[in-house]
Amino acid sequence: NNSYHTSIKCAPFEALYGWKCRSPMIWTGIGESQLIGPEIVQETTEKIIQIKERLKTARSHQKSYADKRHVQVPLDEIEIDENLHFVEEPIEIEERDVKKLKRRRIPLVKVRWNSRQRAGYTLEREDQFRKKYPHLFTEPVPSSSVAT
Repeated sequence: NNSYHTSIKCAPFEALYGWKCRSPMIWTGIGESQLIGPEIVQETTEKIIQIKERLKTARSHQKSYADKRHVQVPLDEIEIDENLHFVEEPIEIEERDVKKLKRRRIPLVKVRWNSRQRAGYTLEREDQFRKKYPHLFTEPVPSSSVAT
């Protein structure tokens, strides 16, 4: 802010940094003569062109950085349903664990997914997961591991 404040008897910029604010539009130093008339218009126009070029360069740099992060995925590797949603399928069960609460034991399985949108592994309840994906379970359910 470069407006004069009566409480501090100067502009906030000047109070903070100890010198008057010199905007990029009129880059004159202290004690330099001020431009008048068409000269100030010409200098201001040159400064605006310079700022535009710098912004354009910065934008092109950002775009080139963003382009480096894009990855092309072959379409034959992507499975989509009739609503054009990505189909996430579990690949395998990595680990088994039992969550112990006060009076319950909840069997959990660590599942590896083929997802590209979220982490490759999640913890799922074994009983619910067994109903949905029985082909991933080769052994029968032990009677003691069912959630109560």
